[in-house]
Amino acid sequence: MSKIWVKKPLSAYEADMRKSELKKVLGKWSLTAIGVGAIIGGGIFVLTGTGAYYHAGPALAISFIVAGIACIFAALCYAEFASIIPVEGSAYAYAYGTVGEIFAWAMGWCLILEYAMASMAVSVSWSGYFTKFLKIFGIHLPSYLTSDPASYTGEGFSMNLPAFILVLLITALLVKGTKEAASANNLIVVMKTCAVVFVIIAGAYIIFSSSDLYTAADGVKNWKPFIPDQTLIKNSEGEMVSAYGVKGIISGAAAIFFAYIGFDAVSTQAGEAINPKKDVPFAIITSLLVCTALYICVSLVLTGMIHYSDFNPEGKFPDAIKAPVAYAFEIAGKHWASNIVTIAATVGLISVVMVMMMGQSRIFIGMAKDGLIPKFFGDLHPKTKTPYKGIILLGFVVAFIAALTPISTLADMTSFGTLFAFTLVCIAVWVMRKREPNLARPFKVPAYKIIVALGVLINVYLIMNLSTHALELSGIWLLLGGLVYVLYGRSNGKLNNPEKYQDND
Repeated sequence: MSKIWVKKPLSAYEADMRKSELKKVLGKWSLTAIGVGAIIGGGIFVLTGTGAYYHAGPALAISFIVAGIACIFAALCYAEFASIIPVEGSAYAYAYGTVGEIFAWAMGWCLILEYAMASMAVSVSWSGYFTKFLKIFGIHLPSYLTSDPASYTGEGFSMNLPAFILVLLITALLVKGTKEAASANNLIVVMKTCAVVFVIIAGAYIIFSSSDLYTAADGVKNWKPFIPDQTLIKNSEGEMVSAYGVKGIISGAAAIFFAYIGFDAVSTQAGEAINPKKDVPFAIITSLLVCTALYICVSLVLTGMIHYSDFNPEGKFPDAIKAPVAYAFEIAGKHWASNIVTIAATVGLISVVMVMMMGQSRIFIGMAKDGLIPKFFGDLHPKTKTPYKGIILLGFVVAFIAALTPISTLADMTSFGTLFAFTLVCIAVWVMRKREPNLARPFKVPAYKIIVALGVLINVYLIMNLSTHALELSGIWLLLGGLVYVLYGRSNGKLNNPEKYQDND
């Protein structure tokens, strides 16, 4: 039993870095762009509608603040570890070097859940905007090619074909090379960030220049009440659940936590960073702070332009919840602005899927190097030096599930994986400070005891506020992971079974 607590020594990570064949091509701004590219997407362009209607109302801005605070605690912990262990594998590698193999496995298994589910969820979100984008040009795809079987109201076969094709195209780009993918991401991030700033400025102008939305005496009408009274509403599964009030703000923070995944994806690229010990912590914190500010502003503008109750999928604007930002401008009569947002979201969400899949493949590399999953997942292409086998397999799995699964299920499971990983990273910082107090730390979490305690408490609390369905599915995933570890990981891990790898070292 003691073998499951074995820790990977820091000297082994240093050896991994020396032997790594990954190309060092990413500077601090490319890494920051990767973080921004991953964060800005589903949260702003999709989840703002569901968060406002099903949970918090106009107080969604407070939900973003709560979620952002939880992320800041975790981000500081990620930054400290990234400066100590700058290798691919992210929180998985950090747990292996501090807490032990069983925790590292749990971390890696949850990161697989986080990144894979996020890739699927955002590709489904992209499909909604892409369908709206085609309508600008008078092209209407049949519903059976844009709906998963659970959401399709007709008879016969159905699948989300745009999401399926998008994932396969991104898979091909990632196989080609990290530098090419990063360059494409940088261009998309600039375009996407400009679009978000446009939404904030144009939306604020519409609100404060319209007598229907704003009066000097009453302020912004759609913000009243800013925190609606707690009540029961029908959720996306048709069940009556509690919404709004303080509880709605907290459940909203848990639900939209999916929107914040991305800054941790920066740490998965440490193996390809030019100066990882300095640039990765910088990129993690910078990307999170920038995106948190943008999220708060967009949520305020959105709930100011359209009343939160109008995001009801059974109301007078049933499609508003699918593409909330674009429809907010459309309902306001600004069709040109709606088209700009639609185009920006269609392009921008591509980078989110790309970064999530890129991060997932690097988790595979880290776990495969340690023997906890088959070597197949870590094999690098002889020319492009990308883990092409793992990427291709991942691409097909993500594509098929995205084409056949509702976004609500995918988003909730992503939030669980993210919050669980954040909690373990915070704990690992405390463990590392106690066990290795004299270790050189280029970046240190300030007041770490307070930050770690708050990080653990708020992340666990948000986990408890996820939907029961999400917790059940995530529990099944953890049980499956435990079974895989017992049947394969424990008996093939390099640290516990060095005799199996002597000939290869």
